[in-house]
Amino acid sequence: MAVRAKKIQPAKAQAIEEAKKTFADYSDFIFADYRGLTVEQITALRDKLREKNAVLKVVKNNFARIAFEDMKVENVADYLKGPTVVAMAKEDSNEVAKVLFDFAKDAPALAVKGASIANEIYDQAKIEAYSKVPGKKQLYAMLMSAMNGPAQKLAATLKAYADKKAAEGAN
Repeated sequence: MAVRAKKIQPAKAQAIEEAKKTFADYSDFIFADYRGLTVEQITALRDKLREKNAVLKVVKNNFARIAFEDMKVENVADYLKGPTVVAMAKEDSNEVAKVLFDFAKDAPALAVKGASIANEIYDQAKIEAYSKVPGKKQLYAMLMSAMNGPAQKLAATLKAYADKKAAEGAN
């Protein structure tokens, strides 16, 4: 539970509201410790995440806890300790997690703590396993190629049969 003052200063209340507005646009949140990353590394990570239609935001932990509580996103307080960045995605959060884990290989200072995916809590091991699952677009492509193969074979067989019959009829 987030620490709440009896009387919240207007600037802090505004910061909490801004955090809620930012978080409200997204359904999936991946939390990471960024202690030790340089500004250039964070900028590079943001650029990679932007390619996946995701956003990386540095948050003040207490403000984020209050915002998540108000949004009914529960059990994320454990991930909001120490310097924290939140990668936010609307869809294909597994690809966002993959970007984070791949980036962490080159920059070991980045440590993924856990996630809230569709209001389900993922610990570090579970989010790492989730990052290895193909994305929605990849799964659609795999499904379409699996469905397209037999149809192409059937069409080729029918065409060959029609060509054979046409050749027999011409003789």
